Amino acid sequence: MAPWLAGFFLLTAGPMLMAVYIGLTTWDMLTPARFVGAGNFIRLWNEPEFWVSLYNTAYYTFLSVPLHLAAALVVALALNTGLRGMSFFRTCFYIPSVTPAVASALLWVYLFNTEFGIVNLALQAIGLPGIGWLTDPRAAKPALIIMGFWTIGAAMVIFLAGLQSVPETLYEAGSIDGAGSFQRFRHITLPMISPVVFFNLVLGIIGSFQVFNNAFIMTNGGPRNATLFLVLYIYNHAFMNFRMGYAAALAWVLFAIVMIFTIIQFRLAGRWVYYEGGSRE
Repeated sequence: MAPWLAGFFLLTAGPMLMAVYIGLTTWDMLTPARFVGAGNFIRLWNEPEFWVSLYNTAYYTFLSVPLHLAAALVVALALNTGLRGMSFFRTCFYIPSVTPAVASALLWVYLFNTEFGIVNLALQAIGLPGIGWLTDPRAAKPALIIMGFWTIGAAMVIFLAGLQSVPETLYEAGSIDGAGSFQRFRHITLPMISPVVFFNLVLGIIGSFQVFNNAFIMTNGGPRNATLFLVLYIYNHAFMNFRMGYAAALAWVLFAIVMIFTIIQFRLAGRWVYYEGGSRE
């Protein structure tokens, strides 16, 4: 265990403790750090851009996570068949989730282009006006949420594994009792895959709070801060403005928010997550 412990303390625990200290200082990486106590936390409380970034992140999280998980589950259900060629389609849906983030972002920049993007051309072909997906503050966040459907493959694979672990005997028993397709899904499939739903939900919320790549590459937080997410806000202060102390304080606020949401999910899990051999509270 010694190599792992050394790596943990040197590369994870050590930097985290250092970030606590940095968050209590003002430091531009060029001059010695100056201790300011809770000054950075007081500043972020009074900083309008912090609240804008927090709102944008919350907006993205509470819309994208349920939509993406629902889409991943629907695709997994569609691909959970024994038909020939299913392996090909499963691969097609999964590949985008492992495509390099920069390549995906640049691809969607062209797709969302106001003048010649395929998305607007498709809208115009059916008689609808084009939308300034990446230039209109009202459309920028929905555009990134739509783009997120491109990477539901990872959650889809996990859902698919959960679906394939449901015993066929349960479906047979449900059919004998007269349960229809929806009833079997509601009373058999969902309870049996609830641990998988819970796993994807936790990872989805954590990942959505850390959204960065797409906003940084596609909009750089614009237009008019419409896609200024919290991690991008932290990045700008740390590596663009060299305010490492303030950035460290923001990072700890983000850590606290993610931790609170994770604890809440685990507290509520006992009410709806079913584990075989156990019971729901």
